[in-house]
Amino acid sequence: MQQRKAGRPSGTDGSDFSYRMVVDSRYTKVAKGKSRLKALIFIQGIFQLIVLFYVALPISKGKDPNILAVSSSVIGLISLLIGELGRRRSRGGFLKFYLAMSTITVLLSISCAASSSSTLEFIQNPTEWETKKFELIETLVLLLGLLVQMFTISTVISLIRNMSPPKKAS
Repeated sequence: MQQRKAGRPSGTDGSDFSYRMVVDSRYTKVAKGKSRLKALIFIQGIFQLIVLFYVALPISKGKDPNILAVSSSVIGLISLLIGELGRRRSRGGFLKFYLAMSTITVLLSISCAASSSSTLEFIQNPTEWETKKFELIETLVLLLGLLVQMFTISTVISLIRNMSPPKKAS
């Protein structure tokens, strides 16, 4: 077997650099954006599972389910599937739909928590934080979910912009 030498390829003196292919920067931006979006979708999936756990917990205790919270979880899981399809197949329409649905999911989750009187009482009274760790974790998950959604919005907008074909110069 012939071993390759490090350095310049054989048969060239280095002056053919102008004929070599160069990857357009927007393609590398798309690759980085897809990678970042993959991580954000994974994190959002974890948050959705935690929220689903918090939705299912009162049901297991025999209480009536919060219909708004259940619908928020279902919309969130469906939007994550559509977002993953859009990311894998580079479909801007899927990504736009995912962005809208995941934003609605976060807003619905926040409105559910805000409408709950126990959450508001818990936030206003820090002396009870030790006894109500459950509500503290739920509030932190919602706030972190909102922060992740902000990063997701900027990532998806940038990804869609870079995926669209370049505009022709007039």
